[in-house]
Formats: sequence, structure tokens, C-alpha cells
Amino acid sequence: ALRLAGGRSRCEGRVELEQEGMWGTVCDDGWDIPDADVVCRQLRCGHAVRAPGGAAFGRGHGPILRDEVGCEGHERDLWECPAAPEHDCSHKEDAGVVCSEHQEWRLSGGRDGCAGRVEVFFRDTWSTVCNSTWYRTEATVLCRTLGCGDVLQRPAFGHTLPGKMVYQCGSLQPSLAQCDWTFNKSAPCYQSWAAGVVCNGAGS
Repeated sequence: ALRLAGGRSRCEGRVELEQEGMWGTVCDDGWDIPDADVVCRQLRCGHAVRAPGGAAFGRGHGPILRDEVGCEGHERDLWECPAAPEHDCSHKEDAGVVCSEHQEWRLSGGRDGCAGRVEVFFRDTWSTVCNSTWYRTEATVLCRTLGCGDVLQRPAFGHTLPGKMVYQCGSLQPSLAQCDWTFNKSAPCYQSWAAGVVCNGAGS
């Protein structure tokens, strides 16, 4: 079993493995993109865009299960990759990954972090969101994910970033990534504006 912890989505975080019912971490000695690629693929999160070490997602707990991991990148799971039998690491060296299917959001151009144009970081770039299906449910999911309370308004903006994302939430999901989404398909975005939101909370 494998999971990512401490990130902003299930496709980003500290690498954690399960062995004999205990979750442990991986040391960052020799940790690189081919190793992270195996993790991303195993979790169906695309490919690795970064492989940060130094406990970038916080220090884990439990045993350190792998050190000097040496994946070539084609392995089916992390246990198949060669690794050192002993380690000389502490949790300040816990390895992490950011995968291409990771999504995070920000509101830009508003009075604070809880108002503005919706922008999504996906596949290593910032994109806008089409307002063709940007209704109260979608806006509510985002306000809550950002810790910004509930929706006040849904203003429209121009598209000025390279990509376009469409979200459709049938219900109040924990995050927009768990709603239906399509990226860079022109049809649903035809004649759309870039979605915006003003939430009733105050952001930093």
C-alpha cells in the first residue's frame, strides 16, 4: 500500500508505504524524478513534476522503510525498485512527490485570497476556469476548500492564461478535483468567460 500525506491533494505529498500494518516513510537520499514517476503512476496521478526531499510536506512518523531508492521509472510499484537494506536517515529527510494530476486553486485580483478570478494549478501550469458550468455548487466547493466560507457572488473575468478547465459538481464534493472536470477541451468553453468568485470569508 502506498499513499501521499501532507499535500493539498491526493496527488501531492510525503511518500508513505505500509509494511506489516505500519505506515512508514522513504528517505530522500538518491530520491529523484524516476522514483517519483513510479509513485505517481502507481497512484494513477499521471507523471512526476517534482521530487522534493527534506520533508517538504512535513515530517512523517513510524519506520523509514526505504533509502537510496533507485527506480528506473518503468517499475509497477515502489517495492520493485532497488533500495538500501539499512538507512542512516531521520524524518527530516522524508521524500515527497508532486504529480501532474495534482490540482490546487487560488483566487487572483480580488481584495484578498477569498475573492477574485479562479485559477487552477494543473499539469505544472496555472489555468483559468470556464464559467459555462460555474454555478453555485462549484463556487461553494471552492470557497469551502480555500477556508473562505460561502459564496456571495460569481463575477466573470477574461481568459488570459494558457489553459482552460471546466468543472461540474453534481453535489458538494470535498474539492473540485473530485467533481467531473475536463481540461483544454474547446467545446464546453466556447464563448465562456473566466469564472470568478467572491466568498464571504476573509483570506490572508
